[in-house]
Amino acid sequence: MCLGIPGQIVAITDASRGLATVDVAGVKREISVAFVRNADEAVEQLIGAWVLVHVGFAMSRIDEDEAAETLKILSELGEVAQETEAMRASGRA
Repeated sequence: MCLGIPGQIVAITDASRGLATVDVAGVKREISVAFVRNADEAVEQLIGAWVLVHVGFAMSRIDEDEAAETLKILSELGEVAQETEAMRASGRA
């Protein structure tokens, strides 16, 4: 299991609780964005942002180029398929 896999925030599911939907290689899942949201920004401003996702949390923001390169490397190592299958198996959004 990798430490974090890149995903793009595609929707806010519960702004008051800091929850969003992230798309990780075509698999969508609800995650917490509490760690990556700045105090002075609306949670909706995170839509479109790329983040590293680990165990249901966005751990840090990354840029799109870094996300693409990381996904490429993880795919070569077989980690993307393993992580996305684990996300699918979890049964969450």
